[in-house]
Amino acid sequence: MKILEAKDISFGYDKKEVLKNINLSVEEADFLGIIGPNGSGKTTLLKMLCRGLKPGQGKVLFKGEDIFRLDTRFVAKNIAMVPQDENIIFPFTVFEIVMMGRSPYINRFSWEKKEDVNIVHSAMKLADVLRLRDRNIDELSSGERQRVFIARALAQMPKVLLLDEPTSHLDINHQRDVLELIKKLNENVKITVIMISHDINLASKYCKRLVLLKTGKIFTEGSPKKVITKKVIKDVYGVKVELVKGNVLL
Repeated sequence: MKILEAKDISFGYDKKEVLKNINLSVEEADFLGIIGPNGSGKTTLLKMLCRGLKPGQGKVLFKGEDIFRLDTRFVAKNIAMVPQDENIIFPFTVFEIVMMGRSPYINRFSWEKKEDVNIVHSAMKLADVLRLRDRNIDELSSGERQRVFIARALAQMPKVLLLDEPTSHLDINHQRDVLELIKKLNENVKITVIMISHDINLASKYCKRLVLLKTGKIFTEGSPKKVITKKVIKDVYGVKVELVKGNVLL
């Protein structure tokens, strides 16, 4: 079943067109990677899929309904976004950060209930940050912080998890750990995942399907084997590469 769709969407900033006639369908429990050169419109597309930006033309549908006509809390309960860069000004604890994911479920001027606390504990356990619950967020490593932000998204209990470059500031070990976590959530919890990545090799290893953007348009999409070819990389990135066991080598 289609859970998210972009239908003929276009968007621009200050008369500069960023996305042009994008058509995209995402099935439930899919793990979709969005790749492409800088400036190709990846983050803009992701923001539209969670109602962070409204298309200039076209529609974004969640289970067949126009996402911009749905209740804000309903959208927040079903779609969670983990941005690329997030600065936390105050020294919140890990528990407090993850509890923020329960905001769509807690009425204004109300306190969290036991159910919320239990869900937060489960989210921290899934993301392997329960042991850090009383630590301040500014005391953590980049890898630990990323897991905390994923736990916060999980506390929303979403059907769809959107991630913008979740491994961009991490070393190799932490990249693998975070992507293995996301893969486990996709396979075991059946969360639909849409992830932007600059790392073609990581994207092709972990994603079931890839969408490759070039100058605001979908250049090609399909399985990693179909998308990651020497000709496609040359046409989109302008570089010649070799493929060794599915890995791109310059």
